[in-house]
Amino acid sequence: MDKTTIGVAIDIPDPWGGELTAARLAAGDPVAAYVPAHVTLLGPTEIAAGDLPAIDRHLAEVAAEHKAFTVRLRGTGTFRPVTQVVFVAVAAGISECEQLHAAVLSADAIRATVRFPYHPHVTVAHDVASDRLDAAFTELAGYEASFAVGGFTLFEHVDGGRWRPYAEYRLAADD
Repeated sequence: MDKTTIGVAIDIPDPWGGELTAARLAAGDPVAAYVPAHVTLLGPTEIAAGDLPAIDRHLAEVAAEHKAFTVRLRGTGTFRPVTQVVFVAVAAGISECEQLHAAVLSADAIRATVRFPYHPHVTVAHDVASDRLDAAFTELAGYEASFAVGGFTLFEHVDGGRWRPYAEYRLAADD
């Protein structure tokens, strides 16, 4: 059976997405050139390639059932010592991200192995030297941004470490 790897994420719009991707590049994070700034809803997950259309339909239903919302990013955090990650924290929009995450995972075709409790964030340094992690933590400690989230994207992993957008989903309009 053919397999493919997918992920689901909320893109960070510009100018903030560009700023946070540049910060990740400056930290020396090797995937920064391939993975723009985002909030993960479903991390890399292997599925049967034939399940992709069903997952696409499921995500369209998820989007229709959830309203647009606002995310506020503020300050930094880290998952050290468990994992070598520094992130910009989601300060508002947490519950909406958690609800979307749970709804995405409810697809029959998604059998994700969740290693850690879900914690919405924007990674700005991952698996780099400690001094680079410390620098990213300090340099972005005062970071703040606020933006409307009107949807999310299903990505498919392709050769070369890149993620290709497969489909975008618009959340229901906020009344």
